[in-house]
Amino acid sequence: MTDPVPWHVAALPADAVEVGHVQQAWGVRGWVRVHSLSRGGDALLHARRWYLQPPAPGGARAKPFDAFEGVVAVTVAEARWHGDGLVARFEGLDDRTHAEQLRGARIAIARADFPAPEGPDEYYWVDLIGCTVVNREGIVLGVVTDLLSTGPHDVLCVRDGSGEAATERLIPFVGAYVDAVDLPARRITVDWQPDY
Repeated sequence: MTDPVPWHVAALPADAVEVGHVQQAWGVRGWVRVHSLSRGGDALLHARRWYLQPPAPGGARAKPFDAFEGVVAVTVAEARWHGDGLVARFEGLDDRTHAEQLRGARIAIARADFPAPEGPDEYYWVDLIGCTVVNREGIVLGVVTDLLSTGPHDVLCVRDGSGEAATERLIPFVGAYVDAVDLPARRITVDWQPDY
């Protein structure tokens, strides 16, 4: 086994959001190729502090992950798009051997380190999950449990109830159906009926 990764163990911030994972080493100077869980990778490009965690149990790693246990904090020296993928280099890492050890590591970033959305009607999915969805008549349709990207637009996955009696609705997240998003109140108002 090579020397351990040269970073310090850290606590995961309370507002941490998993945003990607390390795919593999890239080049010979300690860079890694990163898979982003978000479309533009804005949070990965903006944040200077990343929190690396071992892969989830049962992940697709071919060999055991022995680079570190728990969570380590890394400072991003550089991150940029290269072709169709994101590549990054961390302070204190300048060789391929250590970069190879990070293959499969999950990347989290503090939500506070995300860049501000670019427009008034742009939202991070993580901020929408957990919001209560009501229609114009004030009827509660459920809570946002997930979002789907269908290409032309995103879709809210709204769940009402639990267990076998739960109802799931898929509501397009577009202006024709979404009247208002009130993040402080954790409420989304939609033009949608319970029987749709």
